[in-house]
Order: sequence, then structure tokens, then C-alpha cells
Amino acid sequence: MNGPGWDGRQAQFQESGAPNWAAPPGQHAQYQQTPPGRPGPPQPFVSNAMQPQQPQPQQRPPTGQQQQQQQQQASRAKLSQRKSTVQNLTRKQTNSGIIVANRTLDEETEDGRIRNREASTKIRDAWIYRQIRARSDEFTQYKQGRVFIGTWNVNAKGKDEDLSSWLCADWQTHGPPDVVVAGFQEMVDLNAVNVAVENKSQQRSQFWVDRIAATLNSRQNTLGDPMRTYVQLEAKYLVGLLVVVFVKAPHRSRVKYVHSNSVGVGVMGVMGNKGGVSVRLQFYDSTLCFICTHLAAHRENVAGRNADFANVYSKTSFDIGAEAVQEVIRLGSMSQWATGASSVGVSDHDQVFWFGDLNYRVDESIPTERVLELSKRNVLDELIEHDQLNIERAQGRVFQGFDEGALTFQPTYKYQPGTDLYEERPDKKLRAPAWCDRILWMAQEPGHVAQLNYTRSEVNFSDHKPVMSTFLVTIKDVILEQREHVYREVMKLLDMYENNSLPMVSLDRINLNFGEVRYDQRVTLPIVITNTGQVVAQFRLVPKGDDTDLCKPWLAVSPTYGMLIPGERMEIELTITIDNVTANKLNTSREVLDDVLILRLENGRDYYLSVSGTYARSCFGMSVEELVLYTDPIREVPLDPIERAEKYDLNTKAAMCVPKELWRIIDAIYEHGLDERDLFSGTSGDPDEVYQIRECLDTGAAFEDFSVHSMAEVLTSFLSNLSSPIVPAGLFPNMEIDAQNIQMFTRKFLEDMQPIPYNVFIYVISFFREVLTHRQMNRLSPAKIARILCSCLVSNSQSSVEESANSSNQRRGNMQQLFLHFLETNSI
Repeated sequence: MNGPGWDGRQAQFQESGAPNWAAPPGQHAQYQQTPPGRPGPPQPFVSNAMQPQQPQPQQRPPTGQQQQQQQQQASRAKLSQRKSTVQNLTRKQTNSGIIVANRTLDEETEDGRIRNREASTKIRDAWIYRQIRARSDEFTQYKQGRVFIGTWNVNAKGKDEDLSSWLCADWQTHGPPDVVVAGFQEMVDLNAVNVAVENKSQQRSQFWVDRIAATLNSRQNTLGDPMRTYVQLEAKYLVGLLVVVFVKAPHRSRVKYVHSNSVGVGVMGVMGNKGGVSVRLQFYDSTLCFICTHLAAHRENVAGRNADFANVYSKTSFDIGAEAVQEVIRLGSMSQWATGASSVGVSDHDQVFWFGDLNYRVDESIPTERVLELSKRNVLDELIEHDQLNIERAQGRVFQGFDEGALTFQPTYKYQPGTDLYEERPDKKLRAPAWCDRILWMAQEPGHVAQLNYTRSEVNFSDHKPVMSTFLVTIKDVILEQREHVYREVMKLLDMYENNSLPMVSLDRINLNFGEVRYDQRVTLPIVITNTGQVVAQFRLVPKGDDTDLCKPWLAVSPTYGMLIPGERMEIELTITIDNVTANKLNTSREVLDDVLILRLENGRDYYLSVSGTYARSCFGMSVEELVLYTDPIREVPLDPIERAEKYDLNTKAAMCVPKELWRIIDAIYEHGLDERDLFSGTSGDPDEVYQIRECLDTGAAFEDFSVHSMAEVLTSFLSNLSSPIVPAGLFPNMEIDAQNIQMFTRKFLEDMQPIPYNVFIYVISFFREVLTHRQMNRLSPAKIARILCSCLVSNSQSSVEESANSSNQRRGNMQQLFLHFLETNSI
């Protein structure tokens, strides 16, 4: 069948001589032609060579147009019945139906409503699946291939017997299959040692895998053509159970998500003497699952077999990964939805094949001797009517949703090993022959699986006869571009309705640029948030990642949360404030005025608010050691350390003894304000003048006729807000100061000071000594100035935990005595 993405592959298969999917050997691929824009339904391939293998009574499935019409008529009712029965086994359930999600995940809101996110996600995925599945014909082209299923209880025997009469018996009739699956039971003795430690299972499983590979890829079958060879996909064993899957080499590149599983249901309900092994895969764009089981034995133990089936069915799951699950959903291939984020169960596949020694017998109402007689005479109707599996399936107690072909061959158990005779030897227990070995299938689309034959092989070294069946299967090949188009349309429709039920807001802006921001300045910008949806909108600011704060320390937001009814609007104010700590970090390139805030809409999306600004550099919050390096106004000194290093040689000596800013402010007070009444005490400066004076210091502009009190406030603020205090805590006197030792302390104090802080200290003390010469006018006293200096020049860092408050106060008191001494002594 032609279609986008397939023409090249078809040509490649033909050029390389690959066998047709559903044609006898020697014929090339003849796919149905369908217009590329609209893939059509498949039609089974019909060949003149497709004849019964042997002239014995066997009900064969119809072929061609007749088969297609019958399948279409039955598919709807059958699929509905299957889904209702199979779903009872696929998930955790109650008598009334499926439990979608665990109640422990329920979340109760303040108004009493219950929300379960897991349930919401699963229900949403199920809705998406149904929409895509309903439109699958829009993006799917169908191909037909053949799957061979074989099952055999080998009774722990087998050496070099020829397996071709089992694996390849119908190749001349139906052609080599595209997928070959073989299941084994009792490949080792099911004794206690083997069940407990599986010491021979790996060796025997590899023996059978090698035997199958050698048979499939024999010279007789491949004719030397590598495109006719088979590649092993997976093998899974559990004690005596083995399932192995081969695929024809040309198809290997179209197989993915191959996973296997095993479930033990034997001794104590968990051991591997009974149970199942399974393999699932994606073949082109259809998902296939193969399950080989060995169920409970003994003629009377029907309930045990039913329970084993249910146990294997419910416990078989495949962790294929979240990405694969989503792809399966988008392919429209899941019968329900995944059990978790990354797992699928048996029913989550397009086609399931279940086979093995199911151990169902002929009902005990028919005596063993009569069962033997009818079996040997090949008179099967009465036995089929009383077959336990047929009875249990008809009553809906087991294999719900599965199909099985007509039993047209003699019972496959129990034979004398090495013969074609049923076991009747006197020294052996007499057992009623039975169809223990069976092959069943289930398909989401019943018309996509047609059984071509269902028979047995006459290989006789075991007490069971091997059983085999070939199926004509319809496989999906998705046109990705058209599938994505359908998926986008479905999601667009879903988004439209979901958005109507979700809160929605609009923000008048999400990028806030505060421009130039100055020291000790508060700048506020608003954001207007409006509820544009149809439901109440609740919002809040949340921290980023692992942060505990909503924003950086220099930014404040108010309010940080709120609620809006539809149409309501509110202002959120964002304020930047540059304090001493922030200024210090900005000056040393440890901070920038950039931040991102997250505004979260409850049950909605997140909005990211970008905040930025430019710091207008100031001498406030810097250290005197750095200030003395520059003769230029500090506003002109770049914040970026690389640009600063390119403009200034920072390895040279200091350009000045004290910062120029300190000299300018002290000089202005010295020239105009030493006689000002209540200087440095009692009278505050004008805020506007204080701001302008700081600007003059930072930009180098000349002072205007400012108030002396404003100048004095700027001086104390400048000294108090240095990043490093003039007098660090390490210079505090650590013992009581008195008249006898004060001279020693002052000398020690000056000797321990660093050069630039020393210059500033002497300069400031000298200035205030001059201020005191005008004390009659400004009414300052040495004690008052000592207190002012102690608050401006001394470190305000917190005392250590061990240091008591009294000890800290005493040390600061000692500093005031030192300052008082420096102010009153005749010489420093």
C-alpha cells in the first residue's frame, strides 16, 4: 500500500528481494493502492496457493471480500463486549467498576471540594485516546502480515529432532511468516531444585532458542537470501517456561519498545513451576503482546486454572517508559490508559496472543475410557462440547474477550513419549486425552486478526504434541505528518474548552525597567493584573526553585497574593530600595539590579516578571580605601571590574590621603557653619537638600547654598555607611580605661590602625577639635561629639555569642573615653 513515508521502504524491500508480507514464496510485495491523502481499510491478500494443508474436517476462516464483510458486521458488537469484560481485569477494581486513582491522593480545598490530579490526568489521557482512535483512519495506512504462534510442552526432553514440521509446516501454503513466536513448557523437570534455583533453565532456554534459529534460518528455508532470514528480538524464561520472538530481517528496523515480563503463580502463588512469560513490542505502529503460560494441572482443578489466568493477566505489565506510553496514546493503540506514568498492561495492546499448556481437560462427566476411545477414532464433536476451556469461556469465567479457532485436530495430551499412541500402559496412570495445548487471541479491532490455520505437529518425543497457528494480521503504519495534524487539532479543541474553565489573567506588562536607581532612594512601579477569564482567579508570588524568598532583598512587592472576580483588576507595586548593604554589594560587583519573579495563577499558568535597573554609583556604601583611588567623581567610575581596571591603574598608590568626598563636605561646613547653633545635634537636615548634596558628592558638581544642618547630616551619614568602619571591632579596648593607662591605649590604638583609616580618623578628629573651638556658638561639648563619633566611626557588628551585653557596652564606653581624650588633649 502506498502512502507518505512508505514508497521508499517498499522499493527497498523489492530491490533487495524481501518476501512479501502475505504472499507465498517467490512473489514480491503487492500492497493495496490507496490515495496518499486518505489511507483506506485493508483487504486480506488472497492467493490461489492458500489451500487447506490436509483434507481433514476443519472450519477455515472465510477469505477475501466475504471474510471482510463478516468481520465488519461482527466487529462493533464484539468489540463493545470485549472492552466491558476485559477492563474488569486490567485495573484495580470493585464490583461496580474500575478505580481510576487511589483516594490517598485526593486533595481537599478550603471550600470542601475534592481534587485528584492522578485521576484527572488519566481521564484526560483516555479522552485524548478516544478522539485520536476515532480518527485513526485519517493518519493510518494498513498492511497485512503473518504471525506464527507455536506452543509445546516438551516434558524436559528434546535433543536434535527436526522442528521444521512444527515451525515451517505451512510455509508452502501461506508463505514464511513475518513474526515467529514459540512458547515452551516444562523445558526442565519441574522438581523442587529446578523450581527453587532455576539452575538448568538458562542452559535449556538457550538450547531451544538456538534450535529455533537454526530451523528458521536453514539453507532450505532462506535459499541463501539474507532478506529471508530471521532475527531474534527477545527471549524470556521462568523455570520451565520460555517464550522467544523472531522477526524477519527486513522488518527489524520497524520494531521498537521490546519488553518482557514473567509472573509466577505456582507453589505459594509465586513460584515459577506455573505462571507466564511474555514479550510485548511495537511492530511498525501496532502493539503486539505474546503470553506463554503453564496453568494449574489435574482434570478437576478448573477453578485453579481460571485463577491462574486471572493472576497472570492482572500481574503482567511492562514498564515501557513515559515517552513510549505517550506515543502509544498518540497512535490510538491503547484500550484504556496506562496503569502509571510509564507502564502498560495486557489489554493496552492492539493484538494479544495467549498460548501454552493451559491444562484444560475434557469434563469429568465423560469417563476416561470413552475420551480415549473417541480421541483415537478422531471423533471430536462430543469431546469439544465438553472441553473445559470452551465451557468456562462460554460462561464468561475465563479468557474474557479472547477468541479461539475451531479444534479440528486430536487432543494433544497424553502420549507415550516417542510414539503416536495415547498413554495406556498398565504401569502408568490412565489419563483422559485433552486439548491442554491451546492458542487464543484478542484484538482491539477483531477484523484485524484472521486465523489461517490451527493444527498440531506430529513430533513425538514428548508426551504432548506441539500446536501451531498462523494468523493474517492487519498492521498499522502511521503517517507521522498526518497524525501530528490530527493530534494538534484534538489538543487545540481540548485547550479551547480547558481554557474556558481555567482562570485567566492579563498583565499590562511583564518587563519592568526602573532605569537609574540611586542610593537611599525608593522607586516604585506598578503592574496591573486583570481577570480576563470566566472564573475566579487566585494568584500569588512563589519563590524560584529552592529559594525561600520571593525576590532579592533590594526589591519589595505588595500585595504578594490576591483574588479577582471576572473583570476585576488590581495593582501590584514593586519597589526598589538601595540601602547600605545593597550599595556595598553593587559597588563590589556581588550584585546586579536584575531579578525574575514568578506569579502563579492557582489552577493556571505561571507568569514570569522581569525586573531590572541601573545603579547610579555613589560614594555611600563604599570603603575609604577604594574612594582614595579615584580623583574622578565616583559616578564616572565603572561598576564593572574589567572596565574599571581598563580605565584606572589600581596597582598604584592612593591618589589622595583622604577621600575627596569627605574633604568636600568637611570643608563646606568649616567655611560656613562652625558657629551654627545646635550643629550636629537637635536639628535635622532637609531631605531634598540631603539628596542634592549626595548627588553633588557623586557627580563632582559644585555645592549650592545648602543648609549647614543638611551638610552635617550628610557627613554623619557618609561616615556611618562606609562598607568598612574606620574603627573596626578589633581595635576596641578590652580592659577598663583610667587616667593611668589611657595614654598607652591611645598610642596602641593609633599604631594598630591601617594607613587610610588612620588618615581619615586624624582628619575627622582634627575637624571636630576645630568645631569645639566654637562651642560658645554651636553649643557642642566634647562628650556629645565623642558620642557622635562613636556612632559614626565604630563598627556596629553584632557581638559574639559568648560576649555579654554588659561587656559590649563597656567596650563601647571605653571607645567614647578614647574619643574624648583625643578631642581634649593638646596633641595627637
